[in-house]
Amino acid sequence: MALDGNAIVGQSGGPTAVINASLAGVIEEAKRHSEIKEIYGAINGVEGILEENIADLRAESDDMIRLLPTTPSAALGSCRKKLASEDFARLLEIFKAHNIRYWFYIGGNDSADTSHQVGRLAEEAGWEMRVIGIPKTVDNDLAYTDHCPGYGSVARFNALATRDAGRDTAAMHTVDTVKIVETMGRNAGWITAATALARDQAGDPPHLICLPERAFDAERFLADAKREVAKGHGCVLAVCEGLRDESGEPLVSFKHAIGTDAFGHKQLGGVGDYLVNLIAEELGIKARFDKAGTIQRSFGLAQSEVDVAEAKMVGKAAVRRACEGVTDKMITLERVSQDPYRCDTGLASLDAVANAERPVPDEFITAEGNDVTSAFIDYARPLIGGPLPPYARLRLSPAAKTT
Repeated sequence: MALDGNAIVGQSGGPTAVINASLAGVIEEAKRHSEIKEIYGAINGVEGILEENIADLRAESDDMIRLLPTTPSAALGSCRKKLASEDFARLLEIFKAHNIRYWFYIGGNDSADTSHQVGRLAEEAGWEMRVIGIPKTVDNDLAYTDHCPGYGSVARFNALATRDAGRDTAAMHTVDTVKIVETMGRNAGWITAATALARDQAGDPPHLICLPERAFDAERFLADAKREVAKGHGCVLAVCEGLRDESGEPLVSFKHAIGTDAFGHKQLGGVGDYLVNLIAEELGIKARFDKAGTIQRSFGLAQSEVDVAEAKMVGKAAVRRACEGVTDKMITLERVSQDPYRCDTGLASLDAVANAERPVPDEFITAEGNDVTSAFIDYARPLIGGPLPPYARLRLSPAAKTT
């Protein structure tokens, strides 16, 4: 169903290592469709549209577009803009002024909500436009999709980081006995769960994994840590910044407000420091914590080639489906084969995606609540691309004693 006009694409929310692969997919596929005339980029998402800060993406060289998939972070700039009622008239004014008939927004739940509202606005105003959401979030918490572009790379980063933190602890456990590895994750523990992919052999770190899907029990946590320490090789604990207590409140209270974004999301952090002090005070054991912060979500050297390919695939699929007449949908990833691993694309309602959040399911968490199951490993391992680089394991056979 042909609809002649111009397209605009924007990026929203936290950047990822592969969000630009989706952008490249949109640009490359849009160039193949004669009904799409101009291809515009919204600088800093909907904020750029409201300010008429729009780039001509057809003017970019082919060499630059080819570099996009392996370039981390959001090349167009991002935002966390929640649309106000007065913004809608301005958006429609810009759409009409630039003959925007195709709107592609790369983002998560909040971006799906924004896209749905944009589509409804256009429909109510009688402005024919195709609106497609393109999934992106390192949190991997979007419903209706097997996984989210961006997750495979952040999972690889944290697997690598945890493995190396474990080797540091193994070397220094006589001094720094416990290591806390704190990862991102507001309400869902997908990123923290991925630290399990650091394990090459049984007994490798992380020795415990704490997810927000299970209420934090300090007594049990300390007993688990003490048990691991007693094995004599140090203890590495992976924890999510969004850990919550039995009442559902964040484990670390924000007495000093850090601020919230337009969607009411607080900046989290401080769990690692809290647990280090808890271990020191209750067990009398020295502990340290590592926290990568936002670098984990857009670290280019940890890109998963699977993640890159799928991010580009959903960008291309968005354009194809829009040109077929589809609107008010988000592209999804559907796992059609586990061995060999393969995903295809599908569709989900933007409205449904905006109002749903997918936690780590029970079958991916052990009964004890302090680790992940083999089912999670099977789910996540294909997403991080090839295996982690091999490391040496010295036998350390004892030399003959002279005394």
